Amino acid sequence: MPTEAPAVLEWPPARKVQVDAALARYPNKRSAVLPVLWEAQREWGWISPGAMRLVARTVDLPESEVFGIATFYTMFNLKPVGRHHLQVCMTLSCSLMGADRLFKHLERKLGIGHGETTADGRYTLRRVECLAACGMAPCMQVNLDYHENLNEASVDTLLEKLK
Repeated sequence: MPTEAPAVLEWPPARKVQVDAALARYPNKRSAVLPVLWEAQREWGWISPGAMRLVARTVDLPESEVFGIATFYTMFNLKPVGRHHLQVCMTLSCSLMGADRLFKHLERKLGIGHGETTADGRYTLRRVECLAACGMAPCMQVNLDYHENLNEASVDTLLEKLK
């Protein structure tokens, strides 16, 4: 994934089709800000300042409002992330079931801490709040996939599969 983005971006043709479809689902463009932010993140892997400007232009919102929305939701990456974005749920159910122990295990295995990316760009590790899988705690989201009922051994197996 790129670590720098040009100041001015335009939607690539294939992504523009997706953006236009998102805009068509709402009575006014402003209402489509979340799906359009998702399209930007799918395209570039993160929401750069240039992507925020493009989203703002696309949905007719001030850049400051798009920034406020993008920074409010933890699902948006505001800096580049590794190819495998590991997000460990740290809320009550997961914590009680060992999420902190799993996070420390991942830190040791990957040699990185919260919010950091491995030197090879393969992994980014983050603590997050509530992945809404309390009944299968502890859980972790890897990119868009959920992994539940984790322990150190299952995390090691998962990391092997991600190599």
